[in-house]
Amino acid sequence: MELKDKVALVTGGAVRIGRAICEALAESGAHVCVHYRSSESEAEDLREMLSRYESRVYLLQADLTSEQACDQLVQEAWDVAGGLDILVNNASRFKKVSLEESTAEAVDEEFWPNLYAPLHLMRAFAKRFQTGKMVNLLDRRITSPDPSCVPYWLSKKALSDLTQLAALEWAPGITVNGVAPGAVLPPPGKGEEYLKEQAGHVPLDRRVTPREVAEAVLFVLRNDALTGQIIYVDGGQHLKHW
Repeated sequence: MELKDKVALVTGGAVRIGRAICEALAESGAHVCVHYRSSESEAEDLREMLSRYESRVYLLQADLTSEQACDQLVQEAWDVAGGLDILVNNASRFKKVSLEESTAEAVDEEFWPNLYAPLHLMRAFAKRFQTGKMVNLLDRRITSPDPSCVPYWLSKKALSDLTQLAALEWAPGITVNGVAPGAVLPPPGKGEEYLKEQAGHVPLDRRVTPREVAEAVLFVLRNDALTGQIIYVDGGQHLKHW
């Protein structure tokens, strides 16, 4: 796909990796619908920053905790931008919850942003468009169980399987791929040293940057021969299986 003048919806696009994806898309000439839940000021800042490029930027607020909200977001993106070619499911939630602590409520808190919302958004996209591209942001943890964050791991593992299922279901018109980053940014309030301590061994001995994740997203969007693929952007960490 040639990205110039295509329209992309990026969930959680105002901050962190989502912000880098939005900037990379705008640099490539795509028009960007930036979804946010509560990061309004960051979204406004991003729109101002992206004004340097020849692309239109739309800010769309939504709390993606219901099927209706997901359907309305896709419809709103279509309405304001005049079309929609790309869906990037980037928004997610991460919380360390052990197996013992994994109540139904704790699981649902992770499953809504990490699995249910992407599922409903993908269905809403496929219902309206016969052709297009979808990319789901996953996590290198999906290669082996992580007992420190059970609901999160389950949700991302399920999303990786959904990615491949959807790739078969919606071919040949729609491609569906996944990008699985390793440790990229420390959580809010934590510094780089915390990230280094928590990330574990990285074979390439370097931290992945948000820009490198964004470039992987653009790679799978541009390559029309890819569907059902998962690209690991983690310095080889997924090879360690821990």
